[in-house]
Amino acid sequence: MKKYIVFFTITALMAINSFAQQFDVSAEIRPRYENKHGFGTLLNTDADGSNFVSQRTRLNFDFVNNKMRFKLIMQNVRVWGDVSTLSSDDNATALHEAWAEYVLDSTMSFKFGRQEIVYDDHRIFGSVGWAQQARSHDAFLFKYKPNKKHQIDVGFALNSDSQSNIDNLYSNAAGYKTFQYAWYHGDFDKIGLSFLALNTGIEYIENEGLTGEKQTIDNMQTVGPRLTYKSGKFSINTAAYFQLGKSLNTDVSASYFAGDVGYKIDDNFNVGLGAEYLSGKDMDDADTDIKSFSPLFGTNHKFNGWMDYFYVGNHVNNVGLVDVYATFGYQKNKFTAKLMPHIFSSAAKIYNGSEKMSNSLGTELDLLLGYKLANDISLNAGYSQMLATESMEILKAGDKDEHNSWAWMMITFKPKFLSYTNKKE
Repeated sequence: MKKYIVFFTITALMAINSFAQQFDVSAEIRPRYENKHGFGTLLNTDADGSNFVSQRTRLNFDFVNNKMRFKLIMQNVRVWGDVSTLSSDDNATALHEAWAEYVLDSTMSFKFGRQEIVYDDHRIFGSVGWAQQARSHDAFLFKYKPNKKHQIDVGFALNSDSQSNIDNLYSNAAGYKTFQYAWYHGDFDKIGLSFLALNTGIEYIENEGLTGEKQTIDNMQTVGPRLTYKSGKFSINTAAYFQLGKSLNTDVSASYFAGDVGYKIDDNFNVGLGAEYLSGKDMDDADTDIKSFSPLFGTNHKFNGWMDYFYVGNHVNNVGLVDVYATFGYQKNKFTAKLMPHIFSSAAKIYNGSEKMSNSLGTELDLLLGYKLANDISLNAGYSQMLATESMEILKAGDKDEHNSWAWMMITFKPKFLSYTNKKE
């Protein structure tokens, strides 16, 4: 790999000398220790939790001139000890991003390749940066920004498993066969308005009875606005999304509502209060329709508690969620702290056999501490605890009376090796 890195660097520098403008080479190394003792689901009675260290290593190349933007991120994600100390092979390395953007003029461009897609608060499209591997898509984007206050993005994706000569069934490794979306954002003085219209297609084999099987794609639509308001020390964020269409030959009808208010007490302290509603389906509902909202490609770890009990690879097509939470933040010089309590309940009915259970799922407390050791080095640590109810046991199994907690510590190095600028036109 080293010879390819050297070749790419020399080639990029030659291009800069010929055409201008900037070439950057940077890196990231991020090891993280975790103690999971009831993370993601309740721990079984008398079971032991886990301890491990995972690490993300990245090498980043960025190139920009007056007509082109280019980015390449090579990434290695591993758990310490998953490869022999004498190993001569490593399958943990991949391209996280590899995209190019052509600038048509000052208002329009198109971008294609492997890329992170992030909009608004990461709820529907997010980078999932907490996960060591993060999330990126193979997609084509057209971007139109007539001025600083308005922007429209249109995106397309088409996924396949190989360069086959026939139309084979896609494995849905990406979670979808295809998507198309349009996103608008506008700033109006103190108000920000975004609107997302997303169509997601999933390919599957449909059983048509006596006529046999047919390879088909079902399309689900996610549409809705997000509104923000900021005045002085006071801020408001609200959003509503609706899902309809079909998924795997099943009708979809789901909804999402969220809102929060924040207030900056002074330069160091801020507080907030918010709530989220993600629709769900009663456990005794015999209707085959999908009524549970799916956040799709969002950074779900950012929402609904950091212990990832909901929507991080779980809780899909379940009873939904109501999350009422508060935020207490502190920042001074190089130190940051945040405390977030959550009160969880289901959006739909929970049953234990024929007995209707309480909608209350429990309370989670999340604590984060951070310290900036240097400009490119940061240290963060956190502790979370879940205080669950019997209803959570019905959904997750495990033992609510176990000490369900999660502790972690992470150090992040982000050095910049090279930043070369040539203003030649």
